[in-house]
Amino acid sequence: MSPDAPVSDDVTGGAAPEPLRGLALEASLTVRDLEKSLAWYQGFLGFAVDRRYERGGRLQAVAMKAGAVRLLIGQDDGAKGPDRVKGEGFSLQITTDQDVDALANRVKTSGGVLELEPVDTPWGARVFRVRDPDGFRLAISSVRPA
Repeated sequence: MSPDAPVSDDVTGGAAPEPLRGLALEASLTVRDLEKSLAWYQGFLGFAVDRRYERGGRLQAVAMKAGAVRLLIGQDDGAKGPDRVKGEGFSLQITTDQDVDALANRVKTSGGVLELEPVDTPWGARVFRVRDPDGFRLAISSVRPA
């Protein structure tokens, strides 16, 4: 099948719903040593710090950017053991200007299971999480208010 060929994913027999209009795809990485990773991304790749996230006076994560590329580097809390495979902490975030609750409902009514029901975040976005058939996490998020 050609990559440009139209794909019909209508399993209901009715009119196909509007496709998701993703505005951004961002990666979130859980790391063993946040400061070491922060220095590596800044020093080796030239990423800039966009925002630091602290809880109780302790750095928990750093949002970084390089042009249109965005990464969130988060500190592993050790709950799954110090030697866990770091890919387990990998997720993809898709930001959209669509109604996140309607998209989450579409997933559920299509038989999908949400890992996280839609919630409002402290930074103003609304988000839900789901896993694909291979176990990769996807977070679908509304656009953060300016």
